[in-house]
Order: sequence, then structure tokens, then C-alpha cells
Amino acid sequence: MAKVWAISTNKGGVLKTTVTTNLAGVLSQQGKMVLIIDTDNQGNVALTFGINPDQLERTLYDVLIDGIDPEEAIVKGYDNIDILPANDDMAFFEFDCLTEREKYPRPFSLLKNAVDKLRSKYDYILVDTPPNLGLTQGNVLSFVDSVLIPFQPENYSMRSLVKILKAIDGFKEKHNPSLSVIGIVATLVDARTNLHTTVLQECRKFCFEKNIRLFDTVIPRSIRFASSVAYDRLPATLTDKNNQIVGYYFELLNEIEEAESSGSKK
Repeated sequence: MAKVWAISTNKGGVLKTTVTTNLAGVLSQQGKMVLIIDTDNQGNVALTFGINPDQLERTLYDVLIDGIDPEEAIVKGYDNIDILPANDDMAFFEFDCLTEREKYPRPFSLLKNAVDKLRSKYDYILVDTPPNLGLTQGNVLSFVDSVLIPFQPENYSMRSLVKILKAIDGFKEKHNPSLSVIGIVATLVDARTNLHTTVLQECRKFCFEKNIRLFDTVIPRSIRFASSVAYDRLPATLTDKNNQIVGYYFELLNEIEEAESSGSKK
């Protein structure tokens, strides 16, 4: 039965898709079968694997709104990695769903009802999310087991972190009692700047007070990940795993697995 993780926060540009796809790359090299579910209308998961989401006949939108079998929309990304992709159609998901409440009486359960059966086919299901706290995010939090939160140590980041944690608590109480936070991973970090150092110290203090794990592994700002997608059409963990910066994702997965095995999740 698959472990189901969301890589989620309500702040954009913090490497959600990069974290999702690179962790999938690490897991696939361990022989794990991975499904990535893309819930963001930008469709960047498919693009990471060299697939044009605008040319796909079936996507997550068709699964949620039209009720097609999710297996009909899944495409192969790489060895051991499948993708349930999204494209611009997902921009209409909330409008289409909320304007037909009689057709969708339980709007926060659409994703879970549609894809829960896929748990038996994979070792891991990773869900990439849009940078907001709307209906799509609600569907994700109602479905997944745990949430990994990318955190860029910039201005306003602590405010966004508080908001996503509040949303997770709300969905745990009302829709998904087993929902937990795996931890927080700092991304796009430039250790040479006083700002990043200061904000990370604030985050570490906040996490200690809230009993939330802030992983020791940090993902530095680097062009390496974008270059891999641009030139190799794959996440860097599948093309350059011996690179020191890319290796941080292997270290991050080790930390996540240690956290899960020790039960140290919020």
C-alpha cells in the first residue's frame, strides 16, 4: 500500500515541483514504484519529464470532473515513475465544481474518491500542489497521509508557513484525521545572506515550539535543477545524482524516512 505525500505550501516559487520530481527520481532508483499526481494547472510535472501537458487528451481534470478512470489519464514519465498530469483545464476545476453543487455534493472528497484505489499499485504517491489554499488544496489534504512543506527563507515566508499549518490542522480535524506533517525543508537557500540565516533561525525556533521537524538538509539555490529539465528533460536526481547539490535530495529522503520510522511527525 502506497505512502501518500503532498509537497505543499500556499506560497509560489519555492520549488514544490522540483522537490516532488527529484524525490520521485530518488525513490525510483531504489526500485520503488512512484505515481506523481499533479494538481497545478501549470502542468510542470509533465514538462519536467519532457511531456507537453497541452497535448494530453486526458488529465486530472477529466478524472475529477468527468469521472473517467484515473488509469486512463496516467502517462509514463520514466522507469518506475508514472504521472497523473494536469494542464490548463485545472484552472477551471473550482469554478466547474462549485457552480454545480448538486453534481458534486462532497467537493473536498473528489480526489480521494477518484484515486484512492491506486494506492495498491504503487509504493509512493507524491502530490504536487498549486500555491493557494482553495478547493484543489482541500482535495489534496483530504486525500494524503502526510505533507512535506518547502520553505524559502524570505520575507513573508513565516506568514505563509503559519497559514498552511493552520489549513492542515483544519482538514485534519474535519476531513482527514490521520493527516500529519512530515516536516519542513528549506529551499532556495543562500547561506551567504544574513536574511536567509536569520529567517531560518526564526523558522527553527518556531518549529521547536510547535514540535514540527525542520530537516537539517537544505536545498540551495542552483541552476542545476532547471538545467536538467531544460536539456535532459528529466529531474536532476535522474541525470546527475553524483553532483553534490543534487545529492541533497538523497539526504533529504533519508531524513524523511528516519522521521517516518521514528514516528516523529506532527
